[in-house]
Parts: sequence; structure tokens; C-alpha cells
Amino acid sequence: MMVTLAPLTATDAPIFWQLAFSDPQAEWLKWNGPYFHDKVPSREKFLTEIAPQKFIGNFSRQIIRVDGRMVGIVSYDYEDGNLQRWLDFGIVLYRPEDWHRGIGKQALTLWVDWLWDHVDLPHIGLTTWSGNVRMCRLAESLGLQQEARVRQVRYWQNQYWDSVKYGCLRDEWRGQNDN
Repeated sequence: MMVTLAPLTATDAPIFWQLAFSDPQAEWLKWNGPYFHDKVPSREKFLTEIAPQKFIGNFSRQIIRVDGRMVGIVSYDYEDGNLQRWLDFGIVLYRPEDWHRGIGKQALTLWVDWLWDHVDLPHIGLTTWSGNVRMCRLAESLGLQQEARVRQVRYWQNQYWDSVKYGCLRDEWRGQNDN
């Protein structure tokens, strides 16, 4: 299984919309910050506004492919806006049949390596919620440290959940992944 990352191209934008946003009830939406109640964009809005502005050629959002097949996305944003000193990254695999296959771990390993090669920061992190046990396990399997747990601040399905923050320092990542 060959996992690769690359920015979205204009040619692939319709395929990406089909994968990610064609089903407003897709299973991945129940795990990727569902408490925000984000709506999936229409095909037209994605292709004419969102993709050109935020996805196409954008190195901060890269498409995950497995053996050439598009399966998800990795991304990063700065928690502190224009200061760009606090980077948080994430991942989405859109189809449940691609979960539990090791794709997420391979993709995030590639992504974190790429981030360390392209950003000059001592720390990067990942934020999830306690209901997303798979993401918590993935973060821990990568060697990320749980750095914060803000208790009962995410409300979803009539229940409060914790916001969980994981992170690593450049030296920690290089030390554990250079062996």
C-alpha cells in the first residue's frame, strides 16, 4: 500500500468534492468536530469558490492517496492566526472502508515529517475530542503527547465531551523517527 500526499489540482477538484462532500450524511461528519454542525458545500460552491481559494495548490491542505486513489486529506492551520507560532494539524479519511487499515498512521507520519521540513517551529499539535477514540489512539500511536484535556466543553448528541490536545516537539519527533 503506497500512501502519498499532494495538494489538490483543479482537475481533481470534482473528484474530491464527490469523495468528501457529496453525501451530507457521510459517516466522517460524525467524527470530525460534529459539534460545530458544519454543512457540506454544494458542488458548485466548492468548485467555484472554496476549492480555488482554499484547496487548489494549497500546501496546507494535501490530498491523501492510496495507490493513486484519493481517500482523504491532511491539513494544518495556525491557532494564533497571522502570528503563525501555534500550528495545529488534522486528518480526515472520508470512507469508513479506509479506516482501520493503517492509512491514517502512514499519512500523518508523512504529514508530520513534511511539516517539520517546512515550518520553523519548536511545537506542532493536533486537537480532537474524547468521543473520537480512534483519533486519540492514532495520536498516541504516533508518539504525540496528550498536553491538555479541557473537560466537558464539546456538546454532541445530548452529552458533553472533552476537547483533547496532543502535540510534540521537533526534537522529540526527530528522536523517535530517526531510528
